Amino acid sequence: MKNSPLLLGFMLVLGIFLGKGLYESEVNLPHFSTRLNSVLDQIEYLYVDTIDRSALEEIAVEAIVAELDPHSLYLTPAEIKAMSEPMEGGFEGIGVEFLVSDDTLMVVTALPGGPSESAGIRAGDRILKVDGEDISGTDLSNSRVMKLLKGEGGTKVELGLQRSNGDKYDVTITRARIPINSVVASFKLTEEIGYVKVIRFAATTALEFAQAMDDLVANGITKVVIDLRGNGGGYLKAATEMLDLFLLKDLDIVYTEGKSSPKQVYRSQYDGVFASMPIAVLIDESSASASEIFAGALQDNDRGLIIGRRSFGKGLVQEEFEVAIDGALRLTVARFYTPSGRPIQKPYGDNIDYSSDHSTRVESGELFHADSISHTDSLEFQTLLGRTVYGGGGITPDVFIPLDTTKVSRVLAELVWSGALRDGAFNWVDKHRSNLNELKGYLDLENSDEWNDPVEGGLAEMFKEYKELTGFVADCDEEESRMIEKRFLAQVARNLFGEDEFYKATIEDDEYIKTTIYEMLEDQWFTQREGVLYLSPSLSDN
Repeated sequence: MKNSPLLLGFMLVLGIFLGKGLYESEVNLPHFSTRLNSVLDQIEYLYVDTIDRSALEEIAVEAIVAELDPHSLYLTPAEIKAMSEPMEGGFEGIGVEFLVSDDTLMVVTALPGGPSESAGIRAGDRILKVDGEDISGTDLSNSRVMKLLKGEGGTKVELGLQRSNGDKYDVTITRARIPINSVVASFKLTEEIGYVKVIRFAATTALEFAQAMDDLVANGITKVVIDLRGNGGGYLKAATEMLDLFLLKDLDIVYTEGKSSPKQVYRSQYDGVFASMPIAVLIDESSASASEIFAGALQDNDRGLIIGRRSFGKGLVQEEFEVAIDGALRLTVARFYTPSGRPIQKPYGDNIDYSSDHSTRVESGELFHADSISHTDSLEFQTLLGRTVYGGGGITPDVFIPLDTTKVSRVLAELVWSGALRDGAFNWVDKHRSNLNELKGYLDLENSDEWNDPVEGGLAEMFKEYKELTGFVADCDEEESRMIEKRFLAQVARNLFGEDEFYKATIEDDEYIKTTIYEMLEDQWFTQREGVLYLSPSLSDN
């Protein structure tokens, strides 16, 4: 089982936002190396062929930065813009989720509150023309669609569309600010336990999270599960503002320190409105940076039960500096430490294959057995109430959930990452769009094994048709095929009902959720002190 380069890249990209804006003081730096400039001058003027000096400078800078640590990066202006949009919580455009299918631009959904929804655009519509130009064809790509539809707020774009029944219509849309949500699902697991899924820590995350909590509390929940699995991090401020809701005032959350960066401590700002609510936080080996700050602060302050597997271990602070002409340098300037003093960053450097960390964890057995997590006495730390926790990289959970390889399917992973499952589910829904009102009435995610679909006669028939639509052929055993069927059904639910129903379907057999519900219903974990709920000190080393 190899570590995914895409996954590591995701951690590197999201993690770089953590330190943004932490250090405001100006630093006087020397001019670019005269030695490097001299070499580039000689090449530019004397080399036998014409060269692009700026391209060589980029190569040189990237090579230099690569020698520092895994998270320092040089970024071009285009890269900065592309990575900033999801972290700033939105972009400017027409407000549709789309896919390109059979050389045609298909609307998956018109985002709620966006200009496309207001203009009457619906899921299943085909966008055939943009500003009078036919866009369907083999040269239609996601990047071309983005260039056509995104634009400065207030600008107009004329669209020619076709309904799934063949009716055509035209509409003029004024582009506007479109939110990108980071709290993608929130609902009740039981009558008393709420669930919130957070996929990144962006500029709007704390507000989204507070709204989700208010809605859950209004619906009667008294305990909450915060799912940070696969969350690669983001802005520190988003994490601290979320933590303020659960901690008493003036408790340490995290501190930073580096050679040229004096120690800076971040503390809770007020008594949190949910300071007496039991909390469980779900993490795994892909939870990184701000996710680890959030989990580490709750653990060190004995306020939350951390469930899962040891987190990624990204605890380096990057600050952004302008580079001459264009681009930016995101340079590691400090390290993050939890309130007890634990360094979050895992080891890196000579003789350490940082990119193969996942494979190392598999080989060591750490992902399958709690006692395979390596700890040394020198990395023992104490929580607020005296429980023992460990440093050495990442956050070690209080309750361990082993990786279940029987629920891992390479075929399913390929269907998900390639987009084939998403596109196939959309095409299935689109084919039966005229029956959707009737279909929604029969869809029962909690009893999907017995679901009788009036259109095709059950989930197995749905999946059979999906395979015909996509040309899907794979050598799967019965268990693996069932996993793919259920994920297909979850994707259908997303198209019909939205993100909440998708996550309800995907966590149906989730060992994390089963364990969390059991543990949160056990009173042994928490103790009441002066109106605040803490983890019991006697539960150290569970």
